[in-house]
Amino acid sequence: MTETDAARIISLLQEIRDDQRLQLERQAEALTLQREQFALVQKSQERAEKLQTRAEAMQDRGAQMIARSRKALAFIVPLVVLIVIVLAVYVVWIVLRHWYAT
Repeated sequence: MTETDAARIISLLQEIRDDQRLQLERQAEALTLQREQFALVQKSQERAEKLQTRAEAMQDRGAQMIARSRKALAFIVPLVVLIVIVLAVYVVWIVLRHWYAT
């Protein structure tokens, strides 16, 4: 092996070493970027879970309100119908009383 061959081998080894360092730096940067992206995905997932929980709570409240409204209507509608019937009977009674009185 001559000095030029040895110098060429040393140069090639140095170049390989430098390329490996550069590759390791790029891998470290990529890993840092992946960690940041993963943290963002985790935050987004947490927000989505919170929103889902809030949406479920709102749906539950809405269902409760509808159930209460149905119960109230089950009482109010017959009461209104009864009042209308009583008023209709009263009006008929007044009209008939006035008609027979004259």
